[in-house]
Amino acid sequence: MSITSLLRAEMAAAMGAALALGVLLLALRPGDRASTRNALILLGLCALAELADSSIASLAGSRPAAIVADVASVLVGVVLIRLATIFFFRVLLPAVRLRPLRMAEDLTTAGLYVGWGFVWLRMAGVDLGSLVATSAVITAVLAFAMQDTLGNVLGGLVLQLDRSVRVGDWMRVEQVNGRVVEIGWRHTAIQTRDRETVIVPNGWLVKNRFSVIGARGDPMPVWRRWVRVNVDLSASPGEACRVLEEAVRNARIPLVSPEPAPDAVLLELTPRYGSYAIRYWLEDPAHDDPTDSRVREHIVAALARHGMRIGAAYTEQLNLEDDEAHRSAERGRERSRRLEALARVELFAMLSKEERESLVEHLVRAPFAVGDVITRQGAVAHWLYLMVRGEAEVWFEQAGQRTAVGTLGPGSVFGEMGMMTGAPRGATVTARTDVDAYRLDKDGFAQIIQARPDLAREMSRVLAARAADLRAKTEAAAHAAHGEDHGDILEKVRRFFGLD
Repeated sequence: MSITSLLRAEMAAAMGAALALGVLLLALRPGDRASTRNALILLGLCALAELADSSIASLAGSRPAAIVADVASVLVGVVLIRLATIFFFRVLLPAVRLRPLRMAEDLTTAGLYVGWGFVWLRMAGVDLGSLVATSAVITAVLAFAMQDTLGNVLGGLVLQLDRSVRVGDWMRVEQVNGRVVEIGWRHTAIQTRDRETVIVPNGWLVKNRFSVIGARGDPMPVWRRWVRVNVDLSASPGEACRVLEEAVRNARIPLVSPEPAPDAVLLELTPRYGSYAIRYWLEDPAHDDPTDSRVREHIVAALARHGMRIGAAYTEQLNLEDDEAHRSAERGRERSRRLEALARVELFAMLSKEERESLVEHLVRAPFAVGDVITRQGAVAHWLYLMVRGEAEVWFEQAGQRTAVGTLGPGSVFGEMGMMTGAPRGATVTARTDVDAYRLDKDGFAQIIQARPDLAREMSRVLAARAADLRAKTEAAAHAAHGEDHGDILEKVRRFFGLD
């Protein structure tokens, strides 16, 4: 039978209230326009059904007209409930700084729908007592048949209530790492870095162990990464750990957090090598593999600079096929490269061929990865660098500010004041690209300059010119820059090498 107790005036009032809520939500909640618009379209269809009630009755009879009117009344109630819950949960509660779970809104909406269904049936004259008794048996059968589905639904409710997982979290489930993009009634969706979406049933998450990456209390969670490397036992463990830590700490690697500082540990010893791990903190879990790769680049370069070999199994080292002729040819090519590098340096232009050849034996290969600090302003180091490949940037630092003052390329030399006078570094030099260089220290040059003290005078002129050039470049950045003249530098060279 038709719902006779629901007067047209009440239907009109319900439609008016739903329309007012819909218009208000369109203005206040632009992000929910799709849901609001769909509800208003359904409301418009109900209004059309009400207006066409008399026409349907005259064409098809009173029975079809009554069915249309009943369906319209049910749908008007559904639309009003939906718009009211959206307004309550997404407008009123956020206005008082309350943000309940989305699932609370869904449960409330579903409960109101069920309640409205009972009210409508009661108004239609249906005996609810017999209906409830019959539905109890049906409910028990359905619950047994759908226990897995119900477990997933309840699991989703538990996950949202205790907030053990939130949308936006990075989590690890077995072998899957990714960001949580959705927590639904039945499943949780995880998007991996390979742009794959992994669906995990909520019931499984409630019953099993999973990891949420990053500490919940941190405003910007960081993730500790372990990068392992094997180092030959010819390097002392303490020195190897120091080199590994400085390789990451002194380089400006994107997404590597400076705090907490990286640290290195010795994990295991074998007959041929020690197994180490450099542990650093990653700021964005989405870039774990690329950042690990950059860290390894700096580790390889740092170990090579300090004469430390990558650890290898004994059988791997015996598989090399070589002979004396091959090794001699390779040594000759390397010697030629070093002589060519020395010949391009103005500071050594006044040396004889024999003197340059003696210096070759003291050159040490020093590779740097992009971002490495090659020299730091104010540091004391008695050696210079000869660049043979790559580019480096020169920075002047003052009061915590860095100013770029130049770029160095292949054939450049820097650090000569430290080798010749023992003076602290006058600027910071960082690797703009991967850099291949040779290092020459004071001890390697001492025999030549002590045998020919007159070289000190000529070299001091070159050093004075280079110091003046650096001073000209840094005066704009350092308002109190102070240079040294030829006499000052000559005196320091004589004193440093004991020529007085």
